[in-house]
Amino acid sequence: MQAVILAAGLGTRMGDLTRDKPKPLLTIENKTLLEHLFSSLPDAIDEVVLVVGYLKEQIRSLIGENHAGRKIVYVEQKELKGTAHALAMCKNVLRGKFLVLMGDDLYRKEDLSKMIKFPLALLAWELPEVDRQNDFQAIVKVNSQGNLVNIIERQPAVAGALVNCGAYVLDERYFDLPLVPAGNKTAEFGLPQTFLQLVRQGAKIDIVKASWWYKVSAPEDLKSVNSG
Repeated sequence: MQAVILAAGLGTRMGDLTRDKPKPLLTIENKTLLEHLFSSLPDAIDEVVLVVGYLKEQIRSLIGENHAGRKIVYVEQKELKGTAHALAMCKNVLRGKFLVLMGDDLYRKEDLSKMIKFPLALLAWELPEVDRQNDFQAIVKVNSQGNLVNIIERQPAVAGALVNCGAYVLDERYFDLPLVPAGNKTAEFGLPQTFLQLVRQGAKIDIVKASWWYKVSAPEDLKSVNSG
């Protein structure tokens, strides 16, 4: 099975840390974010498609053509038009069902292994009571069967809400969908906004609740993390 890691972005919110280094190569506990991601991949993943752009040669130099026993295929996103566009660039190298991960989020292997058992799936984090209540998150809405209904961006985060972790199991149907803008004031196309069209077409997307998830969005997030 193939996995796609989206690693083309500029990482501007990391400030000077990404001036000369792509964000996926920033380190936590002496390992790059990409190396952490490779460690979390299910055993069934035998090929990884890396979507690169900003300072792409640094990523190629570290990861090479084979990493941790997996074949690596590179796809360049020359125009940074968002996550939906980045995945669309992979049309000619993906087959059947595939796992999609963000290059700057950390996941647990057990959770991703559960996801790939489903035809289509999304990883969601249930916000604990101790979480920051005033954050704005991408909130996942589900039906009574526990399947995806909608993802609503920039919503106030409250305890018990399900938050989109940016990990998905999709298939080749994605490439038949028109790309959908990520928002009214952006030139980028959003991956959640785009694949939600599958739900409206009647597809069932299962929700897997994450046992652990770590999002790296600011310099202070580059600290030791405990994955439990």
